[in-house]
Amino acid sequence: MCDTLIQAARQLSRSVDTIQFAPPVTYVYNPLHYAWPAHEQYLQHWGTGPRRVVFLGMNPGPWGMVQTGVPFGDVGMVRDWLGLEASVAKPPDEHPARPVQGWDCPRGEVSGQRLWGLFAARFGNPERFFRHHFVANYCPLAFMEASGRNRTPDKLSPTERARLLPVCDEHLRAVCRVLQPEYLVGVGRFACMRARTALKDVQVTVVQVLHPSPASPRANQGWAEQATRQLVDLGIW
Repeated sequence: MCDTLIQAARQLSRSVDTIQFAPPVTYVYNPLHYAWPAHEQYLQHWGTGPRRVVFLGMNPGPWGMVQTGVPFGDVGMVRDWLGLEASVAKPPDEHPARPVQGWDCPRGEVSGQRLWGLFAARFGNPERFFRHHFVANYCPLAFMEASGRNRTPDKLSPTERARLLPVCDEHLRAVCRVLQPEYLVGVGRFACMRARTALKDVQVTVVQVLHPSPASPRANQGWAEQATRQLVDLGIW
């Protein structure tokens, strides 16, 4: 099964590389390209479905998947808990304030620390977590403005979204065909909305949990406890 996920990720990477983006987007990072060995290793190790639950993020964070090629990929969590450490190169056009340092990145990804930290605390080891769960991202690209500010997919122009979203929708459907989840958990509102659109004809229950980003005041008030309560109330845990 992981071979099919790998093929789907390769196709997604090729497809998004053909899309042009205009200012205020000035830099576009595609971790499925420059960090492909790490992403492929993630799929090979942990993408051997089916999975009852798929958690879906929005797109790579500058200190997470941008550095490691893994969704919500805080360096410490990916290396020390997931046990992955494949090679990571650099994007062809790199913002000086947002360097890709791979496993040497000194900054942590708070969202990734919170998400993977919750899974580590609840399941103990990744084998137990991945027995019934998987984590994916909706969009594989990270977008940055000239200042280095992160620009999320929902802030792209209508023309850019019209080109990008159908490609990401198709990849999400391919992931669900392989993993056959009972639940698709959108981590945050955007991921949930896109999943409901992309999977409207797929037999899967799409739900939402609070995003762990520190930009969310609610997430800074005990995110793990709130997310756990949501998942228990939904009947997932």
